[in-house]
Amino acid sequence: MKKQFLLLFLAFVLAQTASAQTRGTKIGYIDMEYILQNVPDYTEAKNQLEIKAQKWKSEIDAKTNEINKLKEALKSEKALLTKELIEERETEIRFLEKENSDYQQQRFGANGDLINQKSVLAKPIQDQVFTAVQDIAERLKYDFIFDKTSDLTMLYSEKKFDISEQVLRSLTRSEKREQLTKKQQKEAEARESKEDAIDDNPVLAERQKALEEKKAARDKLIEDRKALQEQKKKEFDDKRKQMLEARAAKKNGTVSANVAKEASTTATDTNSKVDSAKQAAEEAKQKAATDRAKLIEERKKVIEDRKQAFEAKRKKILEDREAAKKAKEEQLKEKSTNN
Repeated sequence: MKKQFLLLFLAFVLAQTASAQTRGTKIGYIDMEYILQNVPDYTEAKNQLEIKAQKWKSEIDAKTNEINKLKEALKSEKALLTKELIEERETEIRFLEKENSDYQQQRFGANGDLINQKSVLAKPIQDQVFTAVQDIAERLKYDFIFDKTSDLTMLYSEKKFDISEQVLRSLTRSEKREQLTKKQQKEAEARESKEDAIDDNPVLAERQKALEEKKAARDKLIEDRKALQEQKKKEFDDKRKQMLEARAAKKNGTVSANVAKEASTTATDTNSKVDSAKQAAEEAKQKAATDRAKLIEERKKVIEDRKQAFEAKRKKILEDREAAKKAKEEQLKEKSTNN
C-alpha cells in the first residue's frame, strides 16, 4: 500500500513538473525536527516532559529492584519454606512483574503516555508550520514543498532549497505582530518583503550572507584591536608605575635586587603579551580574508550554475523551435504533394 502511494505521488509530481516546464518547477523542503527544536515554547515543554519521563523510569527501576530482592530472598530461603509458601511467593512475584510491565507499557509503549503527550505537544506547532508553509508557497510561487523528516525518503537535498529558516521567521513574525502598533507592523511588513526577496533569489541570498559574515569578521577585528589597545595601555601604565616606584626607591637608597628583577620580569611579560595580541589580530585578519575568498568562490559557482541552466534552457527552446519549424515544412511539403 505504501509503495503504491509513493508511485502515485511520484507520478503526480512528474505530471505537475511537465505542466510547469515552461516556467520552471520551484521546489523547497523543510526539516520539521529542526524547526521544533528552535521553537522556545516547544523546547521548554519538551524538557518538562523529559523530566516527567525520567520520573516514570525511576519508578519502574525502583519496582524492578524490589522484585529482584524478593526473588533473591526466595532463592536463599527456598530450602526452609513449604511448597505452599513457595507457590504463594512465586505468585506474588509474578503479579508484581506483570504490574510493573503493564505500567511500563502504559508509560513508554507504542500508545503510551510519552508518545501521546509528545504528539499533543507537537500538534499546535505543526499546525502553525503547515500554515506558514502554505503562506510561503503562495507568496513565493513554490510548486512543491517537502518535509525532510516524513516517510518520503530524500536521498539527497541541496541546502539552498531548505526553507526551514523562512518558516521559523514566519512563526516569529506571527508572535511579534500581535504586540506591534500599526506603524511598527508596516515597518515589519516592509522588512519581511525584503527578506523574502533575498530568500527567493539565491544570488542575493549568497550576497547577503557574504555581507553578514564580512561584517561579523570586521566587528571581531575591531574588538580585537580595541582589546589590544586596552591591554597595551594597562601594561604601559603598570610599567610606568613600576619605573616610578623603582626610581623613588633608588633615590631613597632602598632599591634591592628583587625590585630590579621584578621590573625586568614585568617588562619581558609585557613584551610577550603584546606579541601574542599582535599575532591573534593578524590571525583574525587572515581568517577574514580566507572566508571572504571562499564566499567569492561560492558566489561564482552559484552564478556559473545559473548561467549553465539558462544556456541549457535556451538550447532546449531553440531545438524545440527548430523541430517545430521542420515539422511545419514537412506538413507544407506533404500538402503540396497531395495537391
